[in-house]
Amino acid sequence: MSAPMAIGCRKYRRLFSKQNLYKYRHLLRYLSKSSKKFEYDLVVIGGGSGGLACSKEAAQLGKRVAVLDYVNPSSQDKNPHCSGTKWGLGGTCVNVGCIPKKLMHQAALLGHAIEDSRLYGWDVPHSVTNDWEKMCGAVQSYVKSLNWGHRVQLQDKNVEYLNSLGSFSDQHTIRAVDSKGQERFLTTEHAVIAVGGRPTLPTQIPGMVDRAITSDDIFWMKKPPGKTLVVGGSYIALESAGFLTGLGFDTTVMVRSICLRAFDQQMASFVTDYMENNGTRFLRQCLPLGVVKNGEGKLEVSYQDGNGNKDLETFDTVLMAIGRYSVTDKLNLPDIGVSMDDIGKVIGGHGGDLERSSVPHIYAIGDVLHERPELTPVAIKAGRLLARRLFGGSQIQMNYDQVATTVFTPLEYGVVGMSEEDAVTTQGEGSIEVYHAFYAPLEYAIPGRDVSQCYIKVICENGDDGRVLGIHLTGPNAGEIVQGFSVAMGCGLTWRQLSSSVGIHPTTAEELVKLHITKSSGLDPKVTGC
Repeated sequence: MSAPMAIGCRKYRRLFSKQNLYKYRHLLRYLSKSSKKFEYDLVVIGGGSGGLACSKEAAQLGKRVAVLDYVNPSSQDKNPHCSGTKWGLGGTCVNVGCIPKKLMHQAALLGHAIEDSRLYGWDVPHSVTNDWEKMCGAVQSYVKSLNWGHRVQLQDKNVEYLNSLGSFSDQHTIRAVDSKGQERFLTTEHAVIAVGGRPTLPTQIPGMVDRAITSDDIFWMKKPPGKTLVVGGSYIALESAGFLTGLGFDTTVMVRSICLRAFDQQMASFVTDYMENNGTRFLRQCLPLGVVKNGEGKLEVSYQDGNGNKDLETFDTVLMAIGRYSVTDKLNLPDIGVSMDDIGKVIGGHGGDLERSSVPHIYAIGDVLHERPELTPVAIKAGRLLARRLFGGSQIQMNYDQVATTVFTPLEYGVVGMSEEDAVTTQGEGSIEVYHAFYAPLEYAIPGRDVSQCYIKVICENGDDGRVLGIHLTGPNAGEIVQGFSVAMGCGLTWRQLSSSVGIHPTTAEELVKLHITKSSGLDPKVTGC
């Protein structure tokens, strides 16, 4: 090859390099408009786990994709401890949910482990305490690294990211408004709603909106929360109360009715009994009436019990965890014909597609989808499968049944499948059998830890070849244990297959395959040996 030809080839290689193609992507999109009806093949509103998974999958299939993500500060914009929390790309799970929650849960478990270590021969000072600022700094640094990682991934996959608040102008046009009020309109062939939810604050309780924090704030507080009241019986309430107690804070849970309403109630009682036995105080059948800040800066909470008696207590922090709402009210969905339920969730299932809304090219995934599990892995899986159906020729729908989950309370609760209550309702009490056992995790033996709430039960159809309908476990590392059993349940696990498996000794997981005592027998279910 001659020298001029070689120089020319190098110029063309530089011109069409990955960097230059990314640099001039807007020009390339503009030039392609003459042959394309829409600017984008897909616009995703919401940069949480589900939205990111869907957008990246679509981009890998060669489509023109944009993601809009914008976070309004939490309600506590005047609170000196949290100053209206705002966060980066990644949604609830990364910033104010699963990730920081699990890290603070781990911090609390480490405190218990330090206490236990003395009985294993470790020389540990008795005055060991947690440094809230240092712990939060480490957690927040990790979260920020995930924010940055998500931005890099979008760039690498040529997904356009807009830090803008999105809404629908019409069925194919998205209005994007950034923090400076600058407006842009994006036309798209398909759209996915993945905006997730935010915690609910009760406006009817005087002082609560101004004085209380939520799970949006607790992980980003600048100062230790001190004596804390957690209001609510949700898994978010119990997880937060659990790690706060474990970190050494005086913590009270105020519950109006029952805890872990959507879960098996026998298991829920073991979770709360363990927490109560290990330092968390519970005010049951109680309702907050108001919150006032006193002259010392403390929060005076008035409340009423189930008998109508009123009382007043003082706390440093009040954390509301009574539920969440879908962030769909600003999207103009009713105006463009998207059907929604009475709590603002998108009704899917139209046209045989589980995520399709009443407008054929608009879809919803994650926490905004009507009657679907509000779990991060569910949103991720649904988002990827949706992108493959839209752009990859796939027909595979998301399977929303038998999704495993874990409540990361001090005594973890892992579950997959039906609760005992649901099994009785759907199958009939005479059509099921429940195998169960109380057991003692070996790691609790030397420290003499409380094992009275360590419990396993497996709910099955009658007969050795009856399907396993539900698996429930309270104990250490419950999430790690239940994950594998959930795969087996997805393959149609029967009681015969489960009980014929050989366990790994000595582990908690082996207690599941050793089960042999049924509730109907009335025999003592306590495990007494190998």
